[in-house]
Amino acid sequence: MNSEKNRWLIAASAIAIHVSIGAAYAYSVYTQPLVEAKGWSVASVTTAFTIMMVLGGGSAALFGRFVEKSGPRKSAMLAAVLFSVGQAGSGFAISMDSLTLFLLSYGLLSGLGLGIGYISPVSTLVKWFPDKRGLATGMAVLGFGTGALVTAPVAASLIESIGISYTFYILGASYFIMMMLGASYIAPPPKEWLPAGMKAAVDAGTQKIKKDLRQATGAQAVKTRHFWMLWVMMLINTSAGIMMISVASPMAQNIAGLSAGAAATMVGLMGIFNGGGRLGWAAASDYISRPKVFIIFFVIQLIAFIALPLTVSTIIFQLLIFLVVSCYGGGFSNLPAFIGDLFGTKELGAIHGYLLTTWSLGGLIGPTLVSQIYTRTGSYIPVFYVFTGLILIALIVSILLNRSIKKAREKRDEYELSTTE
Repeated sequence: MNSEKNRWLIAASAIAIHVSIGAAYAYSVYTQPLVEAKGWSVASVTTAFTIMMVLGGGSAALFGRFVEKSGPRKSAMLAAVLFSVGQAGSGFAISMDSLTLFLLSYGLLSGLGLGIGYISPVSTLVKWFPDKRGLATGMAVLGFGTGALVTAPVAASLIESIGISYTFYILGASYFIMMMLGASYIAPPPKEWLPAGMKAAVDAGTQKIKKDLRQATGAQAVKTRHFWMLWVMMLINTSAGIMMISVASPMAQNIAGLSAGAAATMVGLMGIFNGGGRLGWAAASDYISRPKVFIIFFVIQLIAFIALPLTVSTIIFQLLIFLVVSCYGGGFSNLPAFIGDLFGTKELGAIHGYLLTTWSLGGLIGPTLVSQIYTRTGSYIPVFYVFTGLILIALIVSILLNRSIKKAREKRDEYELSTTE
């Protein structure tokens, strides 16, 4: 019986899946060995990662309804097969010296597995943690963020000892085992299920169940302005975060005068703030609400982007970058819970997939804007002005969304009160 399952083990299962697919962010470990061993160009090797990232967000949107209909277990198992076969297939492609096969394996297959695996456990987690939605999704998305931290040193050691082809074979098999173990346990709770403590409090009248604003399908959600307001907020937040991640090292050396070694250390610390932001901001949202957390994100980033070009202190410069990156991670971890608040859990996976199109678009917009601006001006300073404007737009949208949600809740409560009288 699903009611007998431990919800913390459900969370651990989701983390196992997300840690595995999060290994995709360790791709830079493979770049130089592939260039040296196969003679492929850096641009060609990087293309595989680009395909994977674009398909990650794209397949999440494309297969969102499939995940809802098939359930988390079947979806996660499919993701395990696609992702791990893609990884092992990459090793085979390398042994065959086939760049095309490598692009299809690492880019296409693993990219599809990445997107499906990302959304598979999320709606289930939200249902198991009605009292801690933010914390639950934050734990899973933290797993995704830390996957690269686990994989990078392991992959580097394996490449040195057994070669890059066998590294992909071993890691592919390891991902398959971890994802299948997670998929085998994960399952949704019974309908109307509540944790024992929460149920006792509700029965005693000391706690009320916070109702979602509505129960909507994916098709219904995309017709609401709330969906598109959240989409705009996520797109700008994602674009700003990925922009910062993509050029953090040269930007810090150019503007703040950090040495190459200090900049490399800063990049490593950015990973910690990215992961910490995913858990910390998500947990905080359970207490201060998701709309207010997003408002805080954009206030912090507005201050940061205004202050960064004026900052002469290397410590303050790095702290501002860390804050921006924490907001980037926090956006992803708060998103599933925010979707649940607005649209319910009826088709949360499908709606989550649609909103993750901002992940793919942000991955293109952020790096493209900064590279184009730097190429034309020879400076990173104008980048901050452009993103200050974008963040200001996102802040206005987040404030309007917060007000709109409050009004919608008030109207719903008035209607429910009038129908019970």
